[in-house]
Amino acid sequence: MMRLPASIQVFERGWLSSNNVLLVDDACAALVDTGYATHAPQTLALAQAALGKRPLDLIVNTHLHSDHCGGNAVLQAAWRCRAAIPAAEAAAVRDWDEARLSFRATGQSCERFTFTETLAPGEQLTLGALDWQVLGAPGHDPHSLMLYCAEERVLISADALWENGFGVIFPELEGDSGFAEQQAVLETITKLDVHTVIPGHGAPFANVSLALERAFSRVAWLRADPARNAKNALKVLIVFKLLEVRAMSFDALLQMLDAASCMRAAAAMLKPRDAWPALLRGLVEELASNGGPLTVDGRQILAR
Repeated sequence: MMRLPASIQVFERGWLSSNNVLLVDDACAALVDTGYATHAPQTLALAQAALGKRPLDLIVNTHLHSDHCGGNAVLQAAWRCRAAIPAAEAAAVRDWDEARLSFRATGQSCERFTFTETLAPGEQLTLGALDWQVLGAPGHDPHSLMLYCAEERVLISADALWENGFGVIFPELEGDSGFAEQQAVLETITKLDVHTVIPGHGAPFANVSLALERAFSRVAWLRADPARNAKNALKVLIVFKLLEVRAMSFDALLQMLDAASCMRAAAAMLKPRDAWPALLRGLVEELASNGGPLTVDGRQILAR
């Protein structure tokens, strides 16, 4: 049976936003990850409803993909709260270097935010009157972190482990190593005594061994043919954008691909440039088949 300590509250979000994890004790009210920018008012409302008159003191970001930090700026404006981010991202955030941050590369957006402190693997922090170990979780993102509470056997895994898989292995799209790192993160989790996983997306779950079995199988499948990771990345980024804007033309989608380096890199792994229009149409048709998340009306793509 899955259980969570009373000091932990999970806001399970839709797939455009990451889950938010609220941890409250006498000293601090902290929110782990803040969802996507277009959902920021909803993130604020969820936090306000849970906290009442109490302010939010701290934001903790497991990593800086837009669906995990897109609400930072709105929450900071509401409460002037502190923010802790992965240490490796500090310079990029301080300078708001969009060439180093992932937002432009994925065709997504994030309002500029600030930070007051950093987190690195091996550190510890207290949230919700519980002690948490900060663990490195490269693979999906080279700077991603997880939080592990040994006392309660709870793992906040972000996008390193879901009940059915894990996040896109983005470094592999740019020619960097990511599959090996994802494999290593999963092996790290096997060595932990975990009863409950709070993933970045989807409901918290207790059958950790089955989730790990699925994840190891998926890593092996992706490593056997890296084009599978590229195709999955394009599908994920297309669906994400359509969930945000609700409707888009094929021409606009092709322009987005040209502007977003992650999408360009993924497409280049699959087809030569002159075949990209046909590639995108084929991917959209797959996503629209059998009750998928998209529909097609002429040259317009719509989110269901």
